[in-house]
Amino acid sequence: MKAIQMTETGTADVLKHVELTDPVPAAGEVLIRVESAAVNFADVARRRGDRYPDPTPLPFTPGAEVAGTVAAVGDDVTGVGVGTPVFGSVGPYANGGYAEFSLARQSNVIPLPPGVDPDLAAGLLAVGLTATLILTETANLAEGQSVFIPAAAGGVGSYAVQIAKTLGASTIIAGASTPEKREIALRHGAHHAIDYRQENWPAQVRELTDGKGVDVGLDMMGPKHLPATLSALAPFGRLVTYGAITGLDGQHLDGDALTPLIYDPAPGQSLTGFNLGAWFALRPERAIGGLGRLLGWISEGKVTGPTIHPMPLAEAAEAHRLLESGSATGKLILKP
Repeated sequence: MKAIQMTETGTADVLKHVELTDPVPAAGEVLIRVESAAVNFADVARRRGDRYPDPTPLPFTPGAEVAGTVAAVGDDVTGVGVGTPVFGSVGPYANGGYAEFSLARQSNVIPLPPGVDPDLAAGLLAVGLTATLILTETANLAEGQSVFIPAAAGGVGSYAVQIAKTLGASTIIAGASTPEKREIALRHGAHHAIDYRQENWPAQVRELTDGKGVDVGLDMMGPKHLPATLSALAPFGRLVTYGAITGLDGQHLDGDALTPLIYDPAPGQSLTGFNLGAWFALRPERAIGGLGRLLGWISEGKVTGPTIHPMPLAEAAEAHRLLESGSATGKLILKP
């Protein structure tokens, strides 16, 4: 089969388009003929050798999410047969989704609902479900509240803007680095769009909320950026961090920034870290419920997800460059 493989960590150039032996499902596993493979920032982190909760044994095929068709099943697999359209998470070790075939545990595979496009389904978990659980479970965004969403033209951001609108948020402030991206966020339902790379963006957020700040703020940049988002929160505001795209090496959260949050004046604000894997491991019923809620919104047309940008599998390195540079919009999908 054709696949993308890396034998060392480093720049996007370590991703090579190679020929590998077709994998064979073990007991409890299904083999998926991949139609769509999501490109997530977690893939970039593992390729770079950044700190990551799962091991990345070399040689390694990246890709945690796919949609496709069941091609074979291992022993003890029931309820999903050959030919079933599915989506879900694969791996998590050497056999990832950037390939013509990929292995997944049966428990990580979900039948594809009728009418859901495989390209959209390939990104439902890492971006769609992340946005859903952050806003509905972690931040508890309520009708009439305000929210700041960074990278609002990307995968998680596009979902978050649409979900916030569906939940009845009164003020949705999108952060995006270019006029084109800000226009995308506005089309998805944001009320305002600002350049969150400017130093004065928290002041703009407070101005757009009559000096109060937002009830919910999201951050995925990294520790050194958290103080700015904290300064944009309203009393009793909730800040949820779900990534560190600028990396963690050499970065530390400024302790002075936490003093007003916790001690003086301690206006009831909170800071919460989000990790999707923890929800499936420790609160699986809530994670599955969130996925059902998201699929319901999609079927009703309330949420359409990000704009899909399909790319040939052989261009995986270029897809990583686009995502890593911040120039990508919507969701990048590799097509074997």
